[in-house]
Amino acid sequence: MASTSAPTSSESRLSARLAERLRSGRRLLVPYVTAGFPSGDETPELMHRIAAAGADVIELGVPFSDPLADGPTIQGSSQVSLDRGGSLAATLDVLRTFREADTRTPVVIFTYLNPVFRHGVDRFLDDAERAGADGLLLTDLPLGEDPELEDRFERSPLPLIRLIAPTTPPKRARRIAERAQGFVYYISRTGVTGARADLRSDLARNVRALKQAASVPVLVGFGISTPEQAAEVAALADGVVVGSALIQAIQQGGIVAAGELVERLAEALNPGR
Repeated sequence: MASTSAPTSSESRLSARLAERLRSGRRLLVPYVTAGFPSGDETPELMHRIAAAGADVIELGVPFSDPLADGPTIQGSSQVSLDRGGSLAATLDVLRTFREADTRTPVVIFTYLNPVFRHGVDRFLDDAERAGADGLLLTDLPLGEDPELEDRFERSPLPLIRLIAPTTPPKRARRIAERAQGFVYYISRTGVTGARADLRSDLARNVRALKQAASVPVLVGFGISTPEQAAEVAALADGVVVGSALIQAIQQGGIVAAGELVERLAEALNPGR
């Protein structure tokens, strides 16, 4: 697979992709994959497959032994990765391998703080940027929890993507949205990640309020499991994040099945693209 040209900075690669897609009227698709699942050698191939199938951005998860925000499907993929030597360092190796052939598709690192602290915050930021990351999603760094640490991340070249829960009070949700870099990740329901058949009745109202406050795209994740759900949500938001359903596809049919699911999701979001 031949390398293609791209903006030189990680921030410009992410922001350019998001802006270009939205200017053309497209809804964004961000699939999640766990680094090291189904194996470290297969993850770059999986990333190439879903990028070709229609992923606008890839969310690359760092395997962690205590992923409290994740449901059983993603927890299981994380454990498989850990059992096979998965780690933050191995995740960055996966990204470096992916970047050897793809310099265009933005990749956001999804992680808990514990692996970052063990690696060293400044070292992590440097290593992630050099590996080809385009943003960070830290699940356990809420706004205001540690202002000094937040400042270190926000001042780095990698946009800090904020999570907002449906239970977040409206005033605080607006503050988070106004502070967000890259894009806002709105959690569609309470609880942990996992495919679900239903969506919250207040989703439209909450997404509309966030879009008014944020200067970056608003994406919705947690529980989106079918192309039909993805299309329903994307009619309200700028796009969707899909994780557990993709991991389930890999479990059932490997990388080929994952690519097929992403193709169906991409077609549902942008028919006839």
